[in-house]
Amino acid sequence: MTDAFVLDGAATRPAFLSRERIIARPGFNRWLVPPAALAIHLCIGMAYGFSVFWLPLSQSVGAACAPDIGFFEQIFASHCDWPISMLGWIYTLFFVFLGCSAAVWGGWLEHAGPRKAGVVSALCWCGGLLISALGVYSHQIWLMWLGSGVIGGIGLGLGYISPVSTLIKWFPDRRGMATGMAIMGFGGGAMVGAPLATLLMSHFATDGDAGVWQSFVAMALIYFVFMIGGALSYRVPPSGWKPAGWAASSASTGGMITRGHVHVNTAWKTPQFWLVWAVLCLNVSAGIGIIGMASPLLQEVFAGRLIGVDLAFNELSPAQLGEIAAIAAGFTGLLSLFNIGGRFFWASCSDFIGRKGTYFVFFGLGLLLYAAVPMLGQLGSLALFVLAFCVILSMYGGGFATVPAYLADLFGTQMVGAIHGRLLTAWAAAGVLGPVLVNYLREYQLSLGVEKAAAYDMTLYILSGLLALGFICNALVRPVAPKYFMSEAELAAECAHGERSVPAESELQWAANPSSRPWVVAAWLVVGIPLAWGVWVTLQKTLVLF
Repeated sequence: MTDAFVLDGAATRPAFLSRERIIARPGFNRWLVPPAALAIHLCIGMAYGFSVFWLPLSQSVGAACAPDIGFFEQIFASHCDWPISMLGWIYTLFFVFLGCSAAVWGGWLEHAGPRKAGVVSALCWCGGLLISALGVYSHQIWLMWLGSGVIGGIGLGLGYISPVSTLIKWFPDRRGMATGMAIMGFGGGAMVGAPLATLLMSHFATDGDAGVWQSFVAMALIYFVFMIGGALSYRVPPSGWKPAGWAASSASTGGMITRGHVHVNTAWKTPQFWLVWAVLCLNVSAGIGIIGMASPLLQEVFAGRLIGVDLAFNELSPAQLGEIAAIAAGFTGLLSLFNIGGRFFWASCSDFIGRKGTYFVFFGLGLLLYAAVPMLGQLGSLALFVLAFCVILSMYGGGFATVPAYLADLFGTQMVGAIHGRLLTAWAAAGVLGPVLVNYLREYQLSLGVEKAAAYDMTLYILSGLLALGFICNALVRPVAPKYFMSEAELAAECAHGERSVPAESELQWAANPSSRPWVVAAWLVVGIPLAWGVWVTLQKTLVLF
């Protein structure tokens, strides 16, 4: 294979960022691709950890805004502090624009290739951080919304889906495991980024400056290096490539793996797309609801029992409240670990029990655990209470990591990245449904005079109902009808976008070159060391729980 193409009788080299340029050659080791994806996902995953900036930003000026100041006036005000509620809009914008950009530009990504998409993602995400740094420096919150929320959110969407199609094509024998490795990085991004941001703010802080804008600049530079390195390391397999000795078979998955390919513009017209959309939305809605209530629920249900005193939450002293808050922080850290580990564990399990079977586990076991949590709280069993939440959060993360392989099984691998992008609108919907449902139900319960320790019971039962609906939707998923598949001519037209077939002399027999093993080890160390550091920091925080 050569990098040169012949156009009008002259050999011309494809553009550096084009898909043609990154078609792998014989001997390429496919295990170099997952760390490239992890390098990008660990960076954009910091979106989950942005709350580490809220408190210092809310006190950056040292003067509260006048009570009668209008919302739009406050957006451009530079003389008073921002309330955390205004800063929180960045978090909302992150996931709205993640879903929208993934849906809108998913088709472009399939044609442009993961390298170009990864570079654009790096420019948007890191450029957004630099614009946010300017917003903090000039104390203009609209610049933060525009920088991190809008532009950064677009980078999130492109970076999130950039490796999906590539990994699935490199690992047709382990689709779940492959996507689980990458999407695990998105869950772990905050675990690395939040302590890094804390260290940077401590380094740059002065008497009159919390060091936030300097931290944004430093993180933008660090993340840019990692993301560009990941994007440039992407390689795509030639059309028709398969691992040596592997043959596709649907026998072990109940016939759920299709042999055809569905175009992204056709996929959303199928009942399977909307059933899987509902499956993801309901699983994520319940999970987000749990994440939002986990810390206060633990504190209000167990209250003084967390520190060995038999007192209700309202009877605790400020010092005792501080002690249980520290324990709740450890609990939150433990949940983060299970969220991340569940992404890899459950996605890998789906390679053996099938994607549909895995979601049956999520909804069936999840329903039982959600319904059991109130009883565990009443019994005062802290260990079982914590264990239930850990398993629930592992399945929340596992839902994200398993769904790309589910889509590949149903719609084929040719345009799975674009289809996944459109499906992520379910995430945006769940980001609204889950927190709103939980927060308003809790407030309604408290307004009726229900004790804080019992205010979550009804919410958990309703979340169990969402999981029951998800179970039904998953049960209704069937293989896609052949009438939706692309014809041979349509498939050939899609494959013409920067793809090449495996040469006859090496067809299906691309054994990895042994000399590539040191590079594989080095690539995994580059992403593994930061991730291990984040896990270690989180484990130290969780020790308080015990």
